[in-house]
Amino acid sequence: MIQVPISFLPHGEGLPLPERATPHAAGLDLRAALPEGEAWTLAPGERRLVPTGLVMAIPEGYEGQVRPRSGLALKHGVTVLNAPGTIDADYRGEVAVVLVNHGTAPFTLARGERIAQFLLAPVPAWEWRPERTAAALGETQRGGGGYGSTGKS
Repeated sequence: MIQVPISFLPHGEGLPLPERATPHAAGLDLRAALPEGEAWTLAPGERRLVPTGLVMAIPEGYEGQVRPRSGLALKHGVTVLNAPGTIDADYRGEVAVVLVNHGTAPFTLARGERIAQFLLAPVPAWEWRPERTAAALGETQRGGGGYGSTGKS
């Protein structure tokens, strides 16, 4: 079991630790650490950095990933703008979530609301191996075909 040290900042105290909504959920829910009794409204097209009140120490060789919640996306058009957001192993600042409202109606957010999912993912150590020519990279069935080159179905 990998352990990730985590701590609440003062404005996050009283919120639960990120947790899975169901036993087999891949992501743990991050919550908005807004001031008590305060609500933020995202107008259509607006984006905002939402604090979680959390700081953590991601283990070396891993990254934290901040991903959208599917229910917010489907029901309200609200998603994580830079999805997936990456939390590097050497970052020790507050985890925050860039939310954007792609919906057609304002979206109101309150303290403790589940705003995103957090996943821990391995990041293998790697480096570039320069080749003299593109042909040295080898052939594949797709080759250099870009966007849409594999067809619709």
